[in-house]
Amino acid sequence: MQPTPATNPPVLLVDDEPHLLNSASLVLRSAGLHEVITLDDSRRVASLLEHKQVSVLVIDLNMPYLSGQEVLDEVNQNHPDLPVIVMTATNDLETAVQCMQSGAIDYLVKPVERNRLVSSVKRALEMRALRAEVMSLKDSLLAEAPRQPEAFAEMVTQHAGMLAIFRYLEAIAPSPQPVLVAGESGTGKELIARALHRLSGRSGGLVAVNVAGLDDQMFSDTLFGHVRGSFTGADRSREGLIASAAEGTLFLDEIGDLTTASQVKLLRLLQDGSYYPLGADQPRQSRARVVVATNVDVLDAVAKGTFRKDLYYRLRTHHLQLPALRARTGDLPLLVESFVKKAAKTLKKPAPSIPPALLQLLNTYSFPGNLRELEAMVFDAVARHQGTILSLQSFRDVIASPSQDTADRGDAESAQHQTWLEADQLPTLQQAEERLIAEALRRAGGNQGVAAGLLGISRQALNKRLGRQKVAADEAEED
Repeated sequence: MQPTPATNPPVLLVDDEPHLLNSASLVLRSAGLHEVITLDDSRRVASLLEHKQVSVLVIDLNMPYLSGQEVLDEVNQNHPDLPVIVMTATNDLETAVQCMQSGAIDYLVKPVERNRLVSSVKRALEMRALRAEVMSLKDSLLAEAPRQPEAFAEMVTQHAGMLAIFRYLEAIAPSPQPVLVAGESGTGKELIARALHRLSGRSGGLVAVNVAGLDDQMFSDTLFGHVRGSFTGADRSREGLIASAAEGTLFLDEIGDLTTASQVKLLRLLQDGSYYPLGADQPRQSRARVVVATNVDVLDAVAKGTFRKDLYYRLRTHHLQLPALRARTGDLPLLVESFVKKAAKTLKKPAPSIPPALLQLLNTYSFPGNLRELEAMVFDAVARHQGTILSLQSFRDVIASPSQDTADRGDAESAQHQTWLEADQLPTLQQAEERLIAEALRRAGGNQGVAAGLLGISRQALNKRLGRQKVAADEAEED
């Protein structure tokens, strides 16, 4: 299936006054709505709609041959999904109510202010996009797998939550609205942006920018560019990355670190597509779709006043939360195999076989760095391995090293097992050994080889200790 084109079909203006058609068309084009068709004969509307897709219809009421009300009734019957805006000199409440009952979504009284016309048409476009998204979501939610799996080739998963995200991306791909991708570092947010861009069918490219650490001037210069003489050293004008994105996708990573001033500029860009290069006094228009990502809890940042509430609500039109790797451990076999093959190809080495004990060992780890950390661990292991079977030692070195992040992520069960260390009376060495061995076996899923690795002893040494425990337990029962 081919991606749905992301550009909206044209806006259709119908009025018997050519000068009004010309001025309204110029207003919409200057606001970034470049595709505009004009008709000065209402009798041609039905024929045009039969052969050409239109995103919004703007009609006058008082026209010769066929009135705007008659056109509205016909469109409501034959094209009920087409948003219609009435623009007329008739300032009458009863007429306005009648038009709204016939299916119009807005009623504008001439002369119409420029901003009023633009906002009405853009609101109609948003309504059309959201309606299409609802229908697409309805279809996609009934399916178990994405319809375009090739778009997600970079992401290896069989996790139900990830597959649901893929179907959601397919549904929102044609929408021009911004997308907020949240998730911990290393969960694959940029991969999601790439997949969304591929699905959108946009004619421009994907431009990725990490905005972490950029002050307001650097943010503005990087994204919006500058004109000559705007600051010391600006000896020539320079286009920003948003111009490079053209009609493609602009991906802004670490959006939670933006300064308040930069947030205001981003909000303006999202609201009407306008931006000012540094030193410019005339706005420019962008048709790029904006995708942002953050590992910050944005709602918490809004509550603390470090992130603008209006920007948050503008961004979350389309919103998704990527699961952490520890929430999708069922993907570990697929991911490890994929990363091993990738590392072996990069290093020009034969791919080693993966021992089952490795997967049991990885299941004991919380992966604070998520996919990025797992890939780095696998790459290091493949680089170091000499035989035909991948060694567990480099993985044990990482997993055995305590980190504050790993400790913070300990689950309730692990915390329960550790409370004995905080008791007033310390356990005996024998009790401590028994509890450590029990905890290691629990984390290793009963695999003694993995448990021995977690304890830093050989499997034979663990077997001896387990044997001693069994003898002691049997003697205790006899007594």
